[in-house]
Amino acid sequence: MLAIRNLSKTYANGVQALSDVSLDVPTGMFGLLGPNGAGKSTLMRTIATLQDADSGSVHLGELDVLVDKSEARRRLGYLPQEFGVYPKVSAEDMLDHFAVLKGVVDRSERKAVVEALLRQVNLLDVRKRKLGTFSGGMRQRFGIAQALIGAPSLIIVDEPTAGLDPEERNRFLNLLAEVGENVVVILSTHIVEDVTDLCPRMAIIAGGRVRLSGEPNETIRALEGRVWKKTLGKDALAAHLAAHVVLSTRLVGGQPVIHVLSDGHPGDGFSAVPPDLEDVYFGELRRAAAPAARAA
Repeated sequence: MLAIRNLSKTYANGVQALSDVSLDVPTGMFGLLGPNGAGKSTLMRTIATLQDADSGSVHLGELDVLVDKSEARRRLGYLPQEFGVYPKVSAEDMLDHFAVLKGVVDRSERKAVVEALLRQVNLLDVRKRKLGTFSGGMRQRFGIAQALIGAPSLIIVDEPTAGLDPEERNRFLNLLAEVGENVVVILSTHIVEDVTDLCPRMAIIAGGRVRLSGEPNETIRALEGRVWKKTLGKDALAAHLAAHVVLSTRLVGGQPVIHVLSDGHPGDGFSAVPPDLEDVYFGELRRAAAPAARAA
C-alpha cells in the first residue's frame, strides 16, 4: 500500500501544483486521471523523490519515501513521460547499463536479468538493435523493462500510451496489466480509456487537488439515469452549451454530439445513454473549473 497524505507543492513562480493531496494506492493497477497541467507529473516526480514537497508525507508500507530517499529509489521503477536513450546503443547493452546502476553488479546475474526482462517485454529478438531504430511502442516497452530492474514494489508510469498506435497501445497495456498483478502500479494519464481498460481503482486530479477517488464502476453507477445524448446542428451548439450542463462534445459524422448531465429529461431530441468513465471524468473537470469561472 502506498499512502499519500496532505501533499502540497508550490513552485517558485507561485504556481500551486499540488494542494493537500491524500490518496491510498493498493497493490495492483491504479489510474491517476487528469488533464495536462493538473498536477499529475508533479505528484509522480515527488513520489519518485525527484523533487521535494512543501508539506505532507508518502509511505510505501513502513518506508517513509520522502525521508529515506535512497531506499525508496531501490524499491521504485519509474517510466517518465519522456525519457532519453542513447540512440546508437543496443537495447541489450543499455539495459545492462541500467542494471549496473540499480546495483546488479554480478555479470552472470546481470545477463540473466537482462535476458529475462527483454523476453518479458517481447524485445528479446531485437536486443541487438540500436534503440534509435525502435518504434514508439518498442521504446515504451524498453522503458518498462528498465523500470522492472531490481523487482520494484512500486512502479510509476507517466502518460505511457500517448502517441502509440492502437496495436502498440494494446500490447503495452497488456504488459502493464501483467506487471501490475503483484506490485503497486500508478498509471498517470489523461486518456480515460486506459484507466477503463486496466484499473480497478482510480482517482481524478485537477488543479492540483484530488477531485474523486474510488472504483471506476462505482463512480459510473453514480451517474446512472442522469446522462443524455443529442445530435445537433453546428449552429445550435452554443445555445445548448449555455442551457445545459454539458459533459462532452464530439463530432460524429461531422455533426456535434453532446452528452449532458440532468436529473430529468432535458428536452426534445435527447435520449438517455448509459454513463461511462469519460462522463465521470468530464463531469469532475467541469466542477473543478466552476469556482475559477465564477471568480473570473
